[in-house]
Amino acid sequence: MKPLIAIVGRPNVGKSTLFNRLVGRRKAMVDDMPGVTRDRNYADVNRFDVPFILIDTGGFEPETSDRLLQQMREQSQLAMDEADLILFVMDGRDGLTPADVEVVEMLRRVNKPVFYVVNKIDGDRQENAAGDFYSLGIEQIFTISAEHNRGVNDLMEEVIAALPNKTAPAVDEEVTRIAVIGRPNVGKSTLVNRLLGVERVVANPTPGTTRDSIDTYFNCNKKRYLLIDTAGIRRKGKTTEKIEKYSVVDSLRSIERADVVLIVIDAEEGVTEQDTKIAGYAFEAGRGCIFVVNKWDAISKDNASMGIFVEKIRMEFKYLPFAPIVFVSAKTGQRLGKIMTEVDSVMEQFAKRISTSDLNRVFSKAVEEHHAPLYQGRMVKFYFATQVGTKPPSIVIFTNRPDGVHFSYERYIINRFRDAFGFTGTPMRLLFKGREGRKRG
Repeated sequence: MKPLIAIVGRPNVGKSTLFNRLVGRRKAMVDDMPGVTRDRNYADVNRFDVPFILIDTGGFEPETSDRLLQQMREQSQLAMDEADLILFVMDGRDGLTPADVEVVEMLRRVNKPVFYVVNKIDGDRQENAAGDFYSLGIEQIFTISAEHNRGVNDLMEEVIAALPNKTAPAVDEEVTRIAVIGRPNVGKSTLVNRLLGVERVVANPTPGTTRDSIDTYFNCNKKRYLLIDTAGIRRKGKTTEKIEKYSVVDSLRSIERADVVLIVIDAEEGVTEQDTKIAGYAFEAGRGCIFVVNKWDAISKDNASMGIFVEKIRMEFKYLPFAPIVFVSAKTGQRLGKIMTEVDSVMEQFAKRISTSDLNRVFSKAVEEHHAPLYQGRMVKFYFATQVGTKPPSIVIFTNRPDGVHFSYERYIINRFRDAFGFTGTPMRLLFKGREGRKRG
């Protein structure tokens, strides 16, 4: 399992700039105005010797100056709870502030690595001015400029060396690994209990009952499965921000280990923005996906209700048009058998391999019926396609212009492959590669 690094600090100290620098692309929105990062931003970082999950903790936007310290404490407390390592960022231009001092006192009591970072140190003059931060009595302070990449590599060498060695439990390759994800209090634990037929996980209507992911092996129809129940992130002290914001952390870790992901949605509350965020990570991770609409027994409905809900899901999750949708009640057991049927079907497609001859038969016909748009005035030619991997199905397509294939045409090819071969419930990966080795995808 990948370790988790959280970046914390006052508004406008450069947290998002550092986040983007470590991720290697402009993923977080950056602006000179405090509070631009309105929600937590998460990313898988694979650029260093040890891969990790990085969190940019922003979004407090204080209503008054009196609220700043309280909200900083909340952010730092959540980071201390969930992260394996903390980067506490201070502003070298503003100098040491009372808010910094208070949070440092909190962080001294943390039993995990904390790196104290002074940002916006662009040269020797700023380096000399950063001396005030040593009055904190911290053994080592890292002075960097995230914007200009000054000192960042030295910082990361130390950070990588301090990360805990986290490994996922060994899992039999014959086992289908199922992660149950979703916002707190959508009925994940009750669903797990029903699927297992035992009270394996404590179910409680209070959000955050499940603290850590819980793994359970079970057999169904002579097949072996591993069920991973994910945690809602519990509220600490007087935390005032909505608990749903923090359910992503544990979902990310569980998605990494899964083959198939059950995305649980509360039928009473409908689709929320947080649902789309959590599902987006399952898609980006390339996992098989199934929507499970829970509490279907608890709402008033007519013959059109299910169709309307399906349309809503398809509209809000446009990136998952291939994912099956199951309407259930974990409380009563209604339609639960449909879940395992869909899991088996999605797993089969997730691991499906198509012969090169069959793949090129469909691909050639698709190209013949609809040519790719011109790129920089030149025709985009395709040579052949071959599947290079499964889980998810991954296909390399050789072309003279790997950078010239528009996203809409890539989507067209994927849809033609789906029409011919299925691939229900699983993302597909296309990689366009030139004969000389250039590639895109």
